[in-house]
Amino acid sequence: MEFVVKSASPETLKTATLVVAVAEGRVLSDAAKSLDTLSGGAIAAVLKRGDLAGKVGQSLLLHNLPHLKAERVLLVGVGKDNELSDRQFRKVVAGVLSVLKGLGGSDAVLAFDGLVVKNRDAYGKARLLVETLADGEYVFDRFKSQKAEPRALKKITLLTSTTTQADTERAATHAADIATGMAFTRDLGNLPPNICHPSYLAEEAKSLGKEHKNLKVEIHDEKKLKELGMGAFLAVSIGSEQPPRLIVMNYQGGKKADKPFVLVGKGITFDTGGISIKPAAGMDEMKFDMCGAASVFGTLRAVLELQLPINLVCLLACAENMPSGSATRPGDIVSTMSGQTVEILNTDAEGRLVLCDTLTYAERFKPQAVIDIATLTGACVVALGGHTSGLMGNNDELIGQLLDAGKQADDRAWQLPLFDEYQEQLDSPFADIANIGGPKGGTITAGCFLSRFAKAYNWAHLDIAGTAWLSGKDKGATGRPVPLLTQYLLDRAGV
Repeated sequence: MEFVVKSASPETLKTATLVVAVAEGRVLSDAAKSLDTLSGGAIAAVLKRGDLAGKVGQSLLLHNLPHLKAERVLLVGVGKDNELSDRQFRKVVAGVLSVLKGLGGSDAVLAFDGLVVKNRDAYGKARLLVETLADGEYVFDRFKSQKAEPRALKKITLLTSTTTQADTERAATHAADIATGMAFTRDLGNLPPNICHPSYLAEEAKSLGKEHKNLKVEIHDEKKLKELGMGAFLAVSIGSEQPPRLIVMNYQGGKKADKPFVLVGKGITFDTGGISIKPAAGMDEMKFDMCGAASVFGTLRAVLELQLPINLVCLLACAENMPSGSATRPGDIVSTMSGQTVEILNTDAEGRLVLCDTLTYAERFKPQAVIDIATLTGACVVALGGHTSGLMGNNDELIGQLLDAGKQADDRAWQLPLFDEYQEQLDSPFADIANIGGPKGGTITAGCFLSRFAKAYNWAHLDIAGTAWLSGKDKGATGRPVPLLTQYLLDRAGV
């Protein structure tokens, strides 16, 4: 999809579909008023008949209005408030896209410049608009015998004023690149686990490295993990025939002396739970347990598209968690790269085991900040549902930056505490730490576990178990939290 920004009067543009807003109470936007005047009151007459109430997301398609260059005019309802919320605005945009997908025209013009979205300037509104449109175009039909029919719609023009044109153009560029990253994340998440295993992800990283000269890629295999002393990481993969991989991708977009930001992604490409096996119902969705790693891939892809002037290291901890005669047992004790020992009480608490060694490995980069992203706990879904990611960390400034980025990107997170009292739940009579802390505060105790391996730097943990994918008829990866992470990096880059 091509996105174009223009400063022009809507009635002067020749297009297959011109989209204008109508509020409840038959209130026309400025663009709709000018079209109504030019067409001899045709729009007002339609509204007077009650064909469109103007509620959020409602739409009405008009054909052959007199004296207009547009072939069709799509009226879309925006409610009765003077300001739309992010959610309402997304609903309006999604409704428009749904109609446009069913039409034969190759282009459309959106005259939404006059719409007000709460707490958003021209840049923020356009970012949300283009991200919603671009993400709404996503299709995953790789394994379908019959592919989706190619859509006629190829270009969308956003109308804006001359004073906001530069901000709108910048927003459209950022949004399109973020959507590219989200699509990459969704593709990886949606792949079946017999194809998308640790070695496959390693090959994807190598391919990305070949495409970009300022991206260096290293792949650490099982032998290297043993040399590094990553006993917790290896305890997860030991039951599977698929070998583990620690993927290191080093992007140099800033000055050589600039300390990098580090993103760490949990990449469990299939999670049976190991010996502590999960129930069969819904286990197919455990292919999504690598969505943390997929979101790091997607964020890196967006950064590469944007060529941000920062240094970024991406570490993907990739393994498959399977039950077998060689699998780790509940009660086993392993040594981590940090030297701490862990008693594994539940082999289904495996994400923290691959992450803890990877967090120790991150120290060598002397990072400005480290953020790990993981579908870590079902408890986070219970606490926050599917709308909000859980956030914890050891640095208030970093936490605040991520919370702000989530608000700006409409990809929100919510901070949970890491009080010392929760750490006591991880006490073990046989090792330095247990890998679970019991049923109470499961998301928090998982964060407490990771915090013991992240003391050397500013660190934050995003639990995306509720936000990384959808279940049911719309089952599939969402591409979150790529918008949040990319916004955080955009803010650090100051672009």
